[in-house]
Amino acid sequence: MSDYKEFKHRLDEAMRYNQGGYEFITRFFQEPRHIEDIKGNMEDVEERNSWRKYGKERMKTMSVALIMCLHIGIDPPDAPPKPDPCAKLLAWVDPFQCGPYKAAHSIATALQRSYERWQPRARYKIACDPALEDVRKICTTLRRVTGGDRVLFHYNGHGVPRPTRNGEIWVFNKSFTQYIPLSLYDLQSWIEYPAVYVWECSSAETIIQSFLRFAGDHEKAWQKDFDTFQERSDRPLSAISSGMDQDEQAEAMGFMTRLPKYRECIHLAACRSGESLPMDPNMPADLFTSCLTTPVQTSVLWYLIKSKRKDEFPPNILEEIPGSLTERKTVLGELNWIFTAITDTIAFTSLPRDVFQQLFRQDLLLASLFRSFLLSQRVMADYDCSPVSRPALADTSRHELWQSWDTTLDMVLDYVKELIFIKNNSVVASGREILLRSRIFPFINLVDFDHYIDVNDNNSNWFFVEQLQAFELWLDYGIDRGKAAAPTSCRSPSFAQSGS
Repeated sequence: MSDYKEFKHRLDEAMRYNQGGYEFITRFFQEPRHIEDIKGNMEDVEERNSWRKYGKERMKTMSVALIMCLHIGIDPPDAPPKPDPCAKLLAWVDPFQCGPYKAAHSIATALQRSYERWQPRARYKIACDPALEDVRKICTTLRRVTGGDRVLFHYNGHGVPRPTRNGEIWVFNKSFTQYIPLSLYDLQSWIEYPAVYVWECSSAETIIQSFLRFAGDHEKAWQKDFDTFQERSDRPLSAISSGMDQDEQAEAMGFMTRLPKYRECIHLAACRSGESLPMDPNMPADLFTSCLTTPVQTSVLWYLIKSKRKDEFPPNILEEIPGSLTERKTVLGELNWIFTAITDTIAFTSLPRDVFQQLFRQDLLLASLFRSFLLSQRVMADYDCSPVSRPALADTSRHELWQSWDTTLDMVLDYVKELIFIKNNSVVASGREILLRSRIFPFINLVDFDHYIDVNDNNSNWFFVEQLQAFELWLDYGIDRGKAAAPTSCRSPSFAQSGS
């Protein structure tokens, strides 16, 4: 210790001598940046904690109930007059190509396949033109086997009257001769919480309004039962705190009935109160469901009609697009990836952060539905229909990124048109050159070139490359100017994954 004191004394003397009698020079690691507490940016910390919060609340949609009240061939009594011709496809199936019973099951099966593309491991229950008891059994069974995960309830009411102001939707009696009202109050108690509801019917917003009213009735009934339990209970008072919610307080006091959280259920509805579903003969009759479950095909068909290019293509144009939605290296697969990136970015730049996290980052099936819901806002606006959701989303039908989607569709359609030309005119495609048999080689008709033509050939779309190039330019010039914003599609947290 004496050696250290002697060393320190000599060091102080040397410092005093070197500084010429002024104050001691600052020693190493004594500046404020070394000695002050490291607190970090509180905004970054709060944002990181919010992402962790929603990460812990992740849940899956593990059961799906498809309730198809179609009554094919019979219009409900309150249905408006239909134009001639009018829309008829349901889940892209023509319901009049076979008998009503077989057609209804074909439609339900096609809809199930569309959902299975996003959630193949879920349990699916189908009810075509069901009775009230059939719906009850399906809902209670799915809730029992699903436990605390989500149940999706898809209701198609094209063949029944509109929902009532009293909070009723319609099903059938067992003999299939009468419309029977189904109270949403009962439906809530069967499906419970958490749940997702898709309402494909006219005046669909009426259902959401009645649903919320009944949710308040359930909460009042629960509170009344809880108060009665407290008055009659002879158990000693349990330790509760103000930090507990009502559920935790009730559990601490021995009241085991859960607080009904029906207000937190998620809804997707086809239109507002008083609106009717569109009946454009060029589009599916269940246009809202088509937007939700098959967004790429619906986008292509709607864009052809909007751009007045439908006459340039055969009626089966949707079947002519090569590839599969699940294979990214194909035309259809890459279209699906681009649609996901664009709609994800639209949601990220348009919605509050907590809403985006809840709807687009917790559940794959739920995220896919809400991405497609953004498309439905745009498509159905052309038919004076306004889709409704809860939580409510801002109208994104005029977002600037839809122009990028239109450009992508235009390029893909030009490419498909070239493939159709090659297929129908018996030509050989080699790079940029196209060889017609009849004009250039009139004597080559005896040679079969069909095996040279691969309609699944895919010229990779440059969408992601162009967006990354725009981002690189922004890094070089936009930051220095301090004004230009980053390319819109590069702002989504999923863009890096989509473009990789």
